[in-house]
Amino acid sequence: MARVTSRFVCQSCGTVHARWNGRCEGCGAWNSVIEESVTEPGGHGLGAGRGSGGGGRHRLEVVALAGASPPAPRCSTGISEFDRVCGGGLVPGSVLLVGGDPGIGKSTLLLQVVARLSLSQTCLYVSGEEAVDQVRLRAVRLGVAESQVRLAAATSVRDIVATLESPERPAVAVIDSIQTMAVDTLESAPGTVAQVRASAQELIRVAKRRQVVVILVGHVTKDGAIAGPRVLEHMVDTVLYFEGERGHHFRILRAIKNRFGATDEIGVFEMGDRGLAEVPNPSMLFLSGRRGDVSGAAVFAGIEGTRPVLVEIQALVAPSPLGTPRRAVVGWDNARLAMVLAVLEARCGVSIGGNDVYLNVAGGLKISEPAADLAVAAALLSSLSGEPVPAQAVVFGEIGLAGEVRTVGQTDLRLREAAKLGFGEALVPARHGRGRTNDAGLRVVEINQLDELLPLFSSLAANGARKNGSARPGRKEQA
Repeated sequence: MARVTSRFVCQSCGTVHARWNGRCEGCGAWNSVIEESVTEPGGHGLGAGRGSGGGGRHRLEVVALAGASPPAPRCSTGISEFDRVCGGGLVPGSVLLVGGDPGIGKSTLLLQVVARLSLSQTCLYVSGEEAVDQVRLRAVRLGVAESQVRLAAATSVRDIVATLESPERPAVAVIDSIQTMAVDTLESAPGTVAQVRASAQELIRVAKRRQVVVILVGHVTKDGAIAGPRVLEHMVDTVLYFEGERGHHFRILRAIKNRFGATDEIGVFEMGDRGLAEVPNPSMLFLSGRRGDVSGAAVFAGIEGTRPVLVEIQALVAPSPLGTPRRAVVGWDNARLAMVLAVLEARCGVSIGGNDVYLNVAGGLKISEPAADLAVAAALLSSLSGEPVPAQAVVFGEIGLAGEVRTVGQTDLRLREAAKLGFGEALVPARHGRGRTNDAGLRVVEINQLDELLPLFSSLAANGARKNGSARPGRKEQA
């Protein structure tokens, strides 16, 4: 016979406690432990069975590792930026989790996706946060009101599973959002760790069994992580984050995990009155407001997944009235900036420590690539000297603690993208004879040491020559 028990679960990490605690022993969060009621089924354990053979237990059917498996079939959504991030399209039976800040456009994007898919597939949009009429109003604004998407407003996982099990089941189902879903066998409120985990487990099970593509919308915490148990991201096949700043008109869809494609792929969209529009060339968008004659700015040629992206990195170095100068970074790693500043002072003799330093990646893009080190250093030196970086130059390279500039991957791809956008020069790490062909047609300047950037800025070069007694050897240029 089933019996009801209580347990205390942290809503941040899912750690189960024997009694209530003000502070979670697993993640250290305060006031995150709440009591949940759980219905435990009666009966015996896994070893129960008739006779000594353990009835109900079966040996696994194992196969050899060597063998051929057909490639995963793909269903194109018709939105190339979304398909790019998913690895080429949606795989039947897969489960995707889409997270993002409130109001960033997750529901808008997915409604546009299923509206386009409904031209060839049966699609279902289930909203647990809005009524059907509210979803229809958004569809009218987006211009997709005439699509064949089926709508439902529900929070019961049992009802949704029954719909996905029916003969008229859809090929693609959007659940908006997983934090509003509830399993009736649990007495805890929707959004708790137990409910999110159980709801996701039921939806994943029916998706695999019926070959239905299920797209789950997830809320995020103030730290940017998807709310609920961390195991939720391990259970699904693909995790996508929808990023963007409220003050900017573009949005970035980024793949964090993908069992059927590459990770760290991005899709770029522009938010407008009619919803989200694809941006096939994001480099032009990020550089649209750039002025080439301003000091403190350098163009970085980066790689996002398989796509080269050019973005402007802006720096401002100003005298500080405070005893402890400010270090403000937007779009880059704060610790990485501290390292570049230390290398500039220790290896190049450039004094920046007494100044406030502000660094910004223009357009709101977040960069995690170490190849941006050299572009950040160029922007800092430009701001400190008041002399602009050459307007037609792109910069990329990783900086080591000894002041050396290290080679980065996919150099030729970065150069071709820069040439396509009209740039004529590139400051890159020396490749030491490996693949030194330059079929992009740019004037390539190879830099071995960070202090070889100083000749670009006459005032800093003069100070460095007086301190060191002599100048560094000249840079190598490649036609």
